[in-house]
Amino acid sequence: MKEYFDLKGQVAIVTGCSTGLGVQMAKALANQGASIVPVARRQDKIEEVAQELTKEFGVETLPIRCDITSTEMVEELIDKVLEKFGKIDILINNAGTGAVAPAEDITDDQFYNEINIDLFGSFRVARAVAKKAMIPAGYGRIINIASMYGLVGNKIAPASPYHAAKGGVVNLTRALAAEWGKNGITVNAICPGYFWTPLTKETLDSEWFKEYAKGAIPMERYGKEGELDTTAIFLSSKASAYVNGVMIPVDGGYTAI
Repeated sequence: MKEYFDLKGQVAIVTGCSTGLGVQMAKALANQGASIVPVARRQDKIEEVAQELTKEFGVETLPIRCDITSTEMVEELIDKVLEKFGKIDILINNAGTGAVAPAEDITDDQFYNEINIDLFGSFRVARAVAKKAMIPAGYGRIINIASMYGLVGNKIAPASPYHAAKGGVVNLTRALAAEWGKNGITVNAICPGYFWTPLTKETLDSEWFKEYAKGAIPMERYGKEGELDTTAIFLSSKASAYVNGVMIPVDGGYTAI
C-alpha cells in the first residue's frame, strides 16, 4: 500500500507557530511523521508547542525564536536548523499580522509594518531556505499562507494593508514557483477564509457574524479547527510534485461568489 502523504524523515519549518493556524498545521505535519521546527517571537510559546508535538506525535522538534523582519535572525534560523537536521524539506510561511482601520486613516507605519511582516517576511524566510537548503538539495516544498483577502476585497473589516500584503504574497508565490521549479522546489499558497482560532473565536461566534456568513459564505459557516490540515499536508508531500505556483482557497466557497 502506498502512503501518499507520509512525511517521515522530512524536516519542516513552520513560522508563526505559537498559536492558531500555525500550531494546527504543525500538528498536521507531525501527525504524518515530520520533524518540526516551530518558529515565532515568543520563546515560551514555541517551547510549549514543541513539547506538545513531541509528547503527542513522538517527533523531533527544534523551537527557534525568530523575528522574520530581521534578515540576520532569519539567516541564523536556517543555519541552526541545518546544523541539527542537515536539511530542510518543507517551509510553511505562516507568520503574519493584520491592521484593521479605514483606508483613509491607515498610517504609514501600519502599512509598512504589514508589508514588512506578511510580504517581505515571507520572502526573507523563503530566500534563505532556498539558497542554503533547498536549491543545493534539488528539492523543497514552500507553502505561503496568504489569505482569501489576497484574492478579493471585503466590506466588513477594512484592512487595506493586509489585502495589499497578502495579494503580494499571492504573486510572490507565482514568481518563486517560476524561478525555482527547475530546482525541484514547488512554491504554492493556501488562502484561508474565516477560521476558528483562540483569537477569532469571539468574533466568529457572534450573532452578527453568523448572519453575515449565511449570505457571504456558501457553506454558511467559518472554518473549523483541522479543516486546513489536509491542504497543508498535500502541498508538503512528495505526492504534490507537479503542483506548482497555485493558490488554494480554503474558504468554504467565499471567493467562488
